Amino acid sequence: MATVYSEDGQYYTSGGYTFESASGRQVDPVTKEFVNLTASEKNNANSLKTEITNENENNNDENLKKEIKEQAKRRINRYSQRQRGGVLRYPLEALTEHTDYLQIDIEKYVPIGSSYISAPGDDNRYVRGNFQTNRAGRRSSRKLSTKPLINAGTILLPIPANLQDTNNVRYDTSSLNGLAAAGVGAVTEAIGGNQNAATSIGEAIDNIGSGISQFKDDVKIGVGNQAVATDIINKQIAASAVNIFGANVTVNQLLARGNGEVINPNMELLFGGPTLRNFRFNFKLTPRNEKEAEQVKLIIRAFKRNMAPQAQGGTLDSGTWFLKTPNVFKLRYRSGRTDHPFLNKFKQCFLSDMQVTYTGEGVYATYDDKTPVSMVLDLSFKEIEPIYDVDYDVRPGASAVGY
Repeated sequence: MATVYSEDGQYYTSGGYTFESASGRQVDPVTKEFVNLTASEKNNANSLKTEITNENENNNDENLKKEIKEQAKRRINRYSQRQRGGVLRYPLEALTEHTDYLQIDIEKYVPIGSSYISAPGDDNRYVRGNFQTNRAGRRSSRKLSTKPLINAGTILLPIPANLQDTNNVRYDTSSLNGLAAAGVGAVTEAIGGNQNAATSIGEAIDNIGSGISQFKDDVKIGVGNQAVATDIINKQIAASAVNIFGANVTVNQLLARGNGEVINPNMELLFGGPTLRNFRFNFKLTPRNEKEAEQVKLIIRAFKRNMAPQAQGGTLDSGTWFLKTPNVFKLRYRSGRTDHPFLNKFKQCFLSDMQVTYTGEGVYATYDDKTPVSMVLDLSFKEIEPIYDVDYDVRPGASAVGY
């Protein structure tokens, strides 16, 4: 029977079987793999197949894990973008044109942006109503929300019993004795701080000389005579020496003990900066029917939900290592359909602390549906931005008592 070789000469066919030219061993005509494997070759082939299978399974596991993480990220991102508004109210009765109440609007926090600072008088933290929020008090009981508020919505509550606002400004006590003041003046003169900046090395040397001369004159006037200056220097050296042993002695202590005098600290109260206002409200919640109980439950849930940090952080599609700022709360005292004509205004606030006491009367008692008979809701809000004088000159600060 004729022998037929392949074009490259690596294989030949004889008697209906295919063989490898180099070894003469029979191979599969399609796959070109050896047909009759030795025991060692079979073991090697099985090991290779196992490795390939395990590698494929590992790759599938890794791909599955990545897909699960991506799905979780997309789910959290969609959840953080959810928005469900509406109006919740306690008590349930409809508000009239003569009803005074506290309106709390929920909105997403808007960061300052690339400028990183906001100038006094910027209106980005003012609380102003719009067409929708100004009409929240007109809702009838039938049109109140029956679902939780998410990243939006309005809560209407009665005016709290203990109503007050507190404005504070920080002041700090500052001391600067005569010797230190003379030193500051001399250094200022030396570096040309008093509109005498040096433009050459010669002028700089003159400024330094002038500063030293001024320091000597100030010290001479301040201490009175050379003997006093010598006495202060000696006491400073003595205090430094004994303090090595932990004596904790100051020059003023030595002067007070030895001479009955101290260096004048020139103490003065100086402006230290603005402060952020805090507001704490206390509400007694006593639902009287099933619908009012549902409103109370949704109100508590709305405060809890919207004060919580958001799991998907930032505006740049950040990962799970970041958290997004919670929502802000915009507070307004209202009277009927308008802002209250007398009470104070607010800037945007964060809800920093919340406490619910489910035993409002000191004992545990519930209705048939397990709603507590009486509850106490404590809310602590903190304004995002300080109050400045210019805030009283524009709306909404220009009306009523302002902030």
